[in-house]
Amino acid sequence: MYPAGHAKPGTLGDLKRIPDFDAQSGALPVKNEIRRNLLRSIERGEPLFPGVHGYEDSVIPQIVNAVLSRHNFILLGLRGQAKSRILRGLIQLLDTEIPVVAGCEINDNPLRPICRSCRERIAAEGDHTPIAWLARDQRYVEKLATPDVTIADIIGDVDPIRAARGGRDLSDELTIHYGLLPRANRGIFAINELPDLAGKIQVGLFNIMQEGDIQIKGYPLRLPLDVLLVFTANPEDYTARGKIITPLKDRIGAEIRTHYPTTVQEGMTITNQEAWTARDSHIKVEVPEYLRNVVEEIAFQAREDKRVDRRSGVSQRLPITALESVVSSAEQRAARTGEADAVARVADVYAALPAITGKLELEYEGELKGAEVIARELIRTAIGRVFSKYFGEVSFQPVIQWFEAGGDLKIPDDVSTSHRFQQLNRVQGLMEHTAKLGVTNRKDEAAAAAAAEMILEGLWAHRRVGRSEERGFYAEKPQRAAEPRERENPNRPRRTYN
Repeated sequence: MYPAGHAKPGTLGDLKRIPDFDAQSGALPVKNEIRRNLLRSIERGEPLFPGVHGYEDSVIPQIVNAVLSRHNFILLGLRGQAKSRILRGLIQLLDTEIPVVAGCEINDNPLRPICRSCRERIAAEGDHTPIAWLARDQRYVEKLATPDVTIADIIGDVDPIRAARGGRDLSDELTIHYGLLPRANRGIFAINELPDLAGKIQVGLFNIMQEGDIQIKGYPLRLPLDVLLVFTANPEDYTARGKIITPLKDRIGAEIRTHYPTTVQEGMTITNQEAWTARDSHIKVEVPEYLRNVVEEIAFQAREDKRVDRRSGVSQRLPITALESVVSSAEQRAARTGEADAVARVADVYAALPAITGKLELEYEGELKGAEVIARELIRTAIGRVFSKYFGEVSFQPVIQWFEAGGDLKIPDDVSTSHRFQQLNRVQGLMEHTAKLGVTNRKDEAAAAAAAEMILEGLWAHRRVGRSEERGFYAEKPQRAAEPRERENPNRPRRTYN
């Protein structure tokens, strides 16, 4: 970026007339530029990677060390651990804009050009060579590695049409059509799922990282690119038994492990940030805190469940999409009953099953049961955990006795909030406990009814009341007492064996 107080240079001569521009501004190597800007951000106390939560004491310090060391690095982690988001956050550490030779395909530095075309142009035009200014978001190139990616996609290829038009030999550097990596020159080049690249492309990567030269169609080309290389991969693939070649692995400066949120609260912070819950609708939907807790707890329970494939992981997208579906279910119900406001209920979590089952990769035992059965069990377990968190050892004996006295409670999904509240209010002692779930005013029928349903679901999760699709909530049948053993007669003759 050009210094304050100077007009934006339009030619190479204008750029040279700025004092110390080469050492202080947009002509720095990209790793030095990012390192300098990172140190400035740390000194000012600015947040690093805003929007990324739970990594403040683990992943981010390691990334800072890698950047300060001018290392290329890789993020190893399961799906849904914000790896791509972190890499895109590196853009903020670039200068606002930098000078490039106008029209250059690889963003050549006007003061130190590396491509033959720019060198010849500057030699011919001198200080009159026009320059352009490249914004920071144009200096980030990202590619998802797939088996069909070719060396031409990443490095480049000979363009026979360009050679024919210019009357040049195919080995001439000016006939090359550059791939993504050269076009990321003086910027950041990110590859997601690195091990999925073919071996020969991985060889091309480590060669250009180490030596700065490439081969296209057998023609050697010296191209000392100025680029920060960053990658992501699944830890299962990034091993000697996986699909990564050892020489490339050896040339990556830092391996940084990402992880899922370590606490439910961290997960809720991420989910609340990412989920689309503030809808552009006339229907206002409120999701109580305890229900957000349940949604997040589902993901935590799934990550610990032996029937779910831990090597695949349970993405943070599970609670995000589940919460969005919860809001949609409540919104739909309000639209059907003609209400302007709605409070999400436990039933809306069950309505979000399609957003949960698709995020679960199951082991053999789980496949036998089916994803929907597993998801329902995870919801029930999550409700039980949240219920215990809010109520601990609270006795619900009056509520349980109401059911044991013959009370049944089944409320259709399509009834109004007022009718649902009236039905739930019949259960003895139930509404008295809603305050623990944040209901400060029992006259708020929507909030009170949703909290009361949560309590009944919690009691069902702990097997203190029963529930079925046909009957709704009812009293658990007491287990039949075991038949007493026949009292032994002391005068009964004993059988003996010889």
